Amino acid sequence: MNDNYINANNKKNQKLNYVDVICQHNKNGKIIPIKVRVIDEDGEIQTYLIKDYKDLTHYSNTTNDKEEYVKATSHIRNYQCHIQVFDRLKTIELFYNSNEQRWRITP
Repeated sequence: MNDNYINANNKKNQKLNYVDVICQHNKNGKIIPIKVRVIDEDGEIQTYLIKDYKDLTHYSNTTNDKEEYVKATSHIRNYQCHIQVFDRLKTIELFYNSNEQRWRITP
């Protein structure tokens, strides 16, 4: 569930915190994160409802046959999310790697 992996490309060998994310995919291909599940310091699973989010993924516009399409420039999607932890709003960043089909959270 929440495995810690070492990124070989990262000189500092930071741990990547993989998490479970429940999300919605709409008909336009947009990914909407709804809940995130993480393992806390005590090893227990905590589930947090995502109150709001902002898609920070870098996009490039291309035109194709009179319709405008928005295309992600990489396979990594980046979301800034707000979750409620003990009556306080906390900002987290989630990253979705479409090549690996896995989510991670910034430490």
